[in-house]
Amino acid sequence: MRRHRPRGFTLIELLVAISILAIVAVLGWRGLDGIVRARVALTAQMEATRGMQLAFAQMQSDIEHMAGSALLQQRPFLLADTDRMTLVRTANREHEATLLQVVSYRVVDGVLLRRESGGTRDLVQLDMLWTAAIGNADPAVPVALQNGIAGMNVEVWQNNRWNPGGLPVGSNPTALSLPPTGVQVSLQARDVPAVMLKSFLLGGL
Repeated sequence: MRRHRPRGFTLIELLVAISILAIVAVLGWRGLDGIVRARVALTAQMEATRGMQLAFAQMQSDIEHMAGSALLQQRPFLLADTDRMTLVRTANREHEATLLQVVSYRVVDGVLLRRESGGTRDLVQLDMLWTAAIGNADPAVPVALQNGIAGMNVEVWQNNRWNPGGLPVGSNPTALSLPPTGVQVSLQARDVPAVMLKSFLLGGL
């Protein structure tokens, strides 16, 4: 009587099994790699969005304390343009008189920078600070608010429409020029298709 030994795998069967396992491993690795890449991209977009929201919060604080034309005796208090915004704000310190500061936002080499001058109550000195700010000659050290900014655009709501800016607001008012009632800032981050837009209401200027 012959005994039947258990039949093992042939070489061809082993090669086929190894090939199938290799294909499954490659497909699994590609799927995992795609998930990791998508997660990295999503995290980067969320960080960029969060950074721009913090920048908008700082802008809102500055705009809420913007000095008006009457306080500045018809001097300009806002310059809105592409990739930059300059404004004059009040700085209130406890037990001290109200000071005036010139604050500027700039996009330089993909970085949104905020620079503020020292406080003053002298309007002549304020004129010098304003001139230095709009001429990019302000010696104050800027603070980087957000990296990876492709561009910034600022418009002013005046005369019942959004104006692209380019001219200082607040100087030489005319009867036909209504005071601005809003500022709209849009930020475009790199690698983020959507533009982040924020509108700010202005008080009585």
